[in-house]
Amino acid sequence: MQIRPETVSDISQIEAVTLAAFATAAYSNHREQLIIAALRRSRRLAVSMVADLEGMVVGHAAASPVAISDGTAPWYGLGPVSVAPGYQRRGFGAELVRAVLHALEQDRAAGCVVLGEPDYYRRFGFCRRADLRLPGVPVEYFQARAFGRGWPSGDVTYDAAFGV
Repeated sequence: MQIRPETVSDISQIEAVTLAAFATAAYSNHREQLIIAALRRSRRLAVSMVADLEGMVVGHAAASPVAISDGTAPWYGLGPVSVAPGYQRRGFGAELVRAVLHALEQDRAAGCVVLGEPDYYRRFGFCRRADLRLPGVPVEYFQARAFGRGWPSGDVTYDAAFGV
């Protein structure tokens, strides 16, 4: 397996993996592939990594800029993260998350937020912060990770692409 940045030739495979990964997820609105496409079109897809297994994309993870009401920048939102059903629980998702976080740190991001399963994302250094909120979301599912520059406080807003 190789974790690498997406290329134009990966786009259709990323869409297929994303559709398959979220097909049975009860918490999904099944529009994650549309979010990724909208972020790509608007050039707001800051990091887009794929898990490549012998030329086949089996996973994908993205990050895009977020706004924080206190004006702190640059912060990013991790997601969507998807792994094809036949390849889940084999470490592909974890490697993708690590690669995205590493890329953000290399690009001098101040931090990253994620909306997802707390136990899963905690192992990557994410934690719940009472002073950092995503309105309308249960607090236990929204976590953050600072890259050593302190913590912002306020409401987080994802890119408009998340409203597609």
